Amino acid sequence: MEPIEFTYEHVLNTVTESEILSVAEKAKEKLNLLYNKQGKGNDFLGWVNLPETISEHLIKDINETAELLRNKIDILVVIGIGGSYLGAKSVIDILSHNFNNLLTERKNPVVLYAGQNIGEDYLFELLETLNNYDYAITVISKSGTTTEPAIAFRLLKHHLETKYGKAEARSRVVAITDEKRGALLNLSKQEGYKTFVIPNDVGDRYSVLTPVGLLPIAVSGGDISSLIKGARHMMEHTSPKTEFHKNTALLYAATRNALFNKGKLVEILVNYTPRMHNFSEWWKQLYGESEGKNGKGIFPASVDFTTDLHSMGQYIQDGQRILFETVLSVTNPRNNLAIPHDNNDEDGLNFISYKPVSYVNKMAQLGTLLAHVDGGVPNIFFEIPKLNENYIGQLIYLFEIACGVSGYLLDVNPFDQPGVEAYKKNMFALLGKPGFEKESEAIKNRINNMD
Repeated sequence: MEPIEFTYEHVLNTVTESEILSVAEKAKEKLNLLYNKQGKGNDFLGWVNLPETISEHLIKDINETAELLRNKIDILVVIGIGGSYLGAKSVIDILSHNFNNLLTERKNPVVLYAGQNIGEDYLFELLETLNNYDYAITVISKSGTTTEPAIAFRLLKHHLETKYGKAEARSRVVAITDEKRGALLNLSKQEGYKTFVIPNDVGDRYSVLTPVGLLPIAVSGGDISSLIKGARHMMEHTSPKTEFHKNTALLYAATRNALFNKGKLVEILVNYTPRMHNFSEWWKQLYGESEGKNGKGIFPASVDFTTDLHSMGQYIQDGQRILFETVLSVTNPRNNLAIPHDNNDEDGLNFISYKPVSYVNKMAQLGTLLAHVDGGVPNIFFEIPKLNENYIGQLIYLFEIACGVSGYLLDVNPFDQPGVEAYKKNMFALLGKPGFEKESEAIKNRINNMD
């Protein structure tokens, strides 16, 4: 199997190789902290060994549950927010037909999402759509009380029971939740829902290789065994036993850290493959929520090229020099499509007649890389042989390990998210949630003083 290739060649106008290598010892120390579970947030490091510890029994159970659902539904609605849906969505989008929702014949259910927003029109129109299809729900929450998913589940549970009756509705709900406690676990026991466990020592943004991600991926037709095998392969190649110059996760973490120290405060993840858009969304949450603390962290952004070359491309080329790019390049597309010859040549494209579209895309990629590097934007570069379950599993694990190391290099806890709670406290106070009376009074007085 061809490896995922990594190069920092295109950052060397900004940082020297010796500056990257100077981080090597620190990066190796931080990797050992992850493996030895001795660093900050060590209660949430279950994902580090997950690829080699996940049991065949669990994989079999997930696949059998997925098969039962596939045989009776057109749509699976995944209810969750943040890592509870982003990981699954990113993998499902990569593996699926670009126009899967419009196909009249398909082997597997369409996967839709709820609980990732509180848009009234979105939820109304989802329920309206579900009137016309057979569907099931996977609800994902450790507590069962996170506001956005809880609202969505209450609405969808009511809709499901109204449509199918309570007995049949129970067979169409799978809950993925805490093993021992929480509102969702209690409800699941009362209703007899099929359940899977979110490991206590795995935070949601690192949970794609648990049932949180694996069940929706399996329902959509993905090969979860190959996904895990890919992650296991990357685990072997990024372990503390691997030398620094061969350890892709350490090289990536060290390179971005060296760039950050040179004032490159924004990292833009770049892809040239439309189906990777939501992989970038997963990556943004992983790095933003892990590193953005104590006034520290690289701001994670993303673009889809060549689309965004006609919008964000101008800023990247000529704006403030606080940026660097990390490019995800895919060597082999899934399909082949050549550009036809046209005798009139009104569009002037005959010079690329008979060339595959992927060749043009590659030249756009190379031309952009050269232009951006010349314009003062360093480029980290990954070359991925193809987009299948194995390589996606490798990418997921690579970015997770590099994120843990990067967070420790910044001296933050990469496994908590205290800042996420700030908006919730204000929202609960404004809504008049019981127990928030003092906060409600204070925030109302503050608002009145603003008028």
